[in-house]
Amino acid sequence: MSDSTVVSLRQPDEVDDPLTAVLRSGARRLLAQAIEAEAEAFLAEMKGVRLPDGRERLVRHGHAPERLVQTGIGPVPVRRAKIRDRGAGADGGERIRFTSAILPRWARRTRSLDALLPVLYLRGVSMGDFGEALAALLGKEAPNLSPSAIARLRGEWEADHARWRRRDLSARRYVYVWADGVYLQARMEPQAECMLVLIGATPEGKKELVGFQVGMRESAQSWRELLVGLKARGLAIAPELATGDGALGFWKALEEVFPSTRHQRCWVHKASNVLNKLPNSVQPAAKRDLREIWQAPDRATAEAAIATFAEKYGAKYGKAVACLAKDREALLTFYDFPAEHWDHLRTANPIESVFATVRHRTVRTKGALSQDTARLMVFKLVMAAARTWRRLNGENQLPKVIRGVTFRDGVEVTDMPAQTAA
Repeated sequence: MSDSTVVSLRQPDEVDDPLTAVLRSGARRLLAQAIEAEAEAFLAEMKGVRLPDGRERLVRHGHAPERLVQTGIGPVPVRRAKIRDRGAGADGGERIRFTSAILPRWARRTRSLDALLPVLYLRGVSMGDFGEALAALLGKEAPNLSPSAIARLRGEWEADHARWRRRDLSARRYVYVWADGVYLQARMEPQAECMLVLIGATPEGKKELVGFQVGMRESAQSWRELLVGLKARGLAIAPELATGDGALGFWKALEEVFPSTRHQRCWVHKASNVLNKLPNSVQPAAKRDLREIWQAPDRATAEAAIATFAEKYGAKYGKAVACLAKDREALLTFYDFPAEHWDHLRTANPIESVFATVRHRTVRTKGALSQDTARLMVFKLVMAAARTWRRLNGENQLPKVIRGVTFRDGVEVTDMPAQTAA
């Protein structure tokens, strides 16, 4: 019991929030129960491990000192359960350690908060404003989120990025890849650097970040460095199809490094390029006509729709028609793959949707990102977003694509050639 007679008064800027207090109290009780249950389950699993004299080797050994763990509802006090190995060192064997999956030994923040920080930055909150922003969200008593802690966390991101770039790819294969370059104006740099991003689909239908580095204006050399680096780390099997915009640098580099990979132009980029060559009054109708092309149920219908588009707009808007016609074959490659995959293959949306947030951040802050910070923040954002990427539709069709099964208008070709009579 404290002997202090000082009575603390609520400050004017304090918010009396009974609901948050109840939530924290409930979270503390639930967390304590979960930690106790985890320890008891470990002891039950190891019950058969005994000392030479028959006593149980592993026993409860109290709790570690209480510490505050920063969560999404503010700091929650917790105590880690301790288990003692009474036989450690007695027979020369290794010590049996209990490690909590719920509460790691040195945890001071939940992982969700670590994932929140790069998102906050990319949404427009600068490093210097993190403390104020997080105090408003989590309470002024929020520990472990000081500027020095944020700087240390940035160091951890740097280490994560370095490990990821060195990872072995010899056991990986990607059936499809999506490529794009995202421009970020980092602190008014003299040259606009570009984030080169490559996302791949595994044979199981899962999307992964394959390659990521800073390049100069999507040049062929920058893309070549990225692709050659992936190949050098073991990515020996070429993807079946690559989807990207009309940037010639990527396609030139792809031809050199993975010449067997087929090309699919992104319809979203192509439609935007075509519409930019039309007056505003014509664009709504032209947009519908373009959609009819890439939403056509088969190649013949799409070809006919392209011809109709050329006849409709060619007389007055020849540049728009020429823009569409020059990539005609590459725009319709997806018809040679399973129909279940068309929604994924026609556009570079797996990359565009993630980097919409990044572009929003750089526009709002007028380019307040340094090059290194931009690279790390974008990397962490993409890795966090990867956990929620949806798998490919029709993943059962991917083994057929790998085996080289022929598809015509999205349907597997099963007709066998007629046998000639002997």
